[in-house]
Amino acid sequence: MQPLRLDPAQTPIVVDIAPALGGATAWDQIETIDLEKLPDMFRRQRVLFLAARKAFESLRERFTGQPDYLIVQLIRLLEHFVDSDLLQVPSLFHQEPLRKRILVALNADLLVQHLLRFVVEQNVERIEPVFDEENPVGSTREMRTWYTTKENIPSRKSQISHVVGDSAWEIHTANILEKSAAVTAYAKNDHLGFSVYYLWNGARRRFVPDFLIRLASGRTLVLEIKGEDDEQNRTKRAALDAWIEAVNTKGGFGEWCADVVFEPSRIEDTLRRWI
Repeated sequence: MQPLRLDPAQTPIVVDIAPALGGATAWDQIETIDLEKLPDMFRRQRVLFLAARKAFESLRERFTGQPDYLIVQLIRLLEHFVDSDLLQVPSLFHQEPLRKRILVALNADLLVQHLLRFVVEQNVERIEPVFDEENPVGSTREMRTWYTTKENIPSRKSQISHVVGDSAWEIHTANILEKSAAVTAYAKNDHLGFSVYYLWNGARRRFVPDFLIRLASGRTLVLEIKGEDDEQNRTKRAALDAWIEAVNTKGGFGEWCADVVFEPSRIEDTLRRWI
């Protein structure tokens, strides 16, 4: 598992409140709410059980075993994770047991979401892709004409006439793909309908990667362009990795791979690494 960092600066545990009189704050009537003074709310077993219940609600529909067996395993996994070095709190002050429990409780959704990226049933033979019944296999040949006022450039290595850039970085990437000997064809993933579903904060969401690239080696690279990274983006890529594994296991669509680039200067290196 990758570590999870809980930043105390992003999780206030003390708040000052005061009434507003005539649009001005009545500072003489200020009151302080300090979560450290409510220890019963943050007993260790209660915090772990509430987090396990959130994880259980996310997994119960696709777990094939007994529900009671699932909840027991989740409590054990969460307890092990919270006690491990994989849960990082960059503050000695907030590593005190009560303060750490408060951080875990207030970031329960983030912790559960992180953990569920790595929790899978092991009694399965393979990952099986589920095809869209109406349009099981898509192609850039099926692209319909559409119009935009965004910046765009004509393409030579794509069945789509132009590449529309949502950012200057995407236009830069398209220029590299046009010139690179590592690329035989590519498509900006815009109006193609290619997306991967993932779970975030208990809701089903769609991840739309930036580029689909046919490499000179015959592989198809799904490339995502990112300026910054966060937990939600890592969850998206975990779902994409599962999709890649399912497609490669099924066979019949060539070999697929996926990667993310955080710096424009690393695009060419990324292309050559997958060749």
